[in-house]
Amino acid sequence: MNMKFLDGYTEHTYALLRIVAGLLFMAHGVQKYFNFPVAFEYPLNPLLYAAGAIELIGGALIVLGLFTRPAAFIASGMSAAAYWMAHGSAGLFPIANGGELSALYCFIFLFIAARGAGIWSADSKMG
Repeated sequence: MNMKFLDGYTEHTYALLRIVAGLLFMAHGVQKYFNFPVAFEYPLNPLLYAAGAIELIGGALIVLGLFTRPAAFIASGMSAAAYWMAHGSAGLFPIANGGELSALYCFIFLFIAARGAGIWSADSKMG
């Protein structure tokens, strides 16, 4: 199947990936801090407060494309830590230990950190 019609949209689809991944990541922080749209099921401890701050603030920065590289790098590292701390002890394979979302966030944010904000971003406006 020839998908060359998408060639002219790589920057747009990358921007959508950055924005949607940031929004979904940010939703985890919103849930932790505001119990919205559903209650967070664990009591918040200092580690979860820190994770929530990274999710909320880092996710917002990634959405806006502001300080994108450092925000995405920190979000990637937090996602890797979340994988190993919350899921890795239940087995190596993400599909078996429930850690596929953390693993996917880790590598999406690592890619964003390496590539930068792209179009539709505050970073691209600042030069």
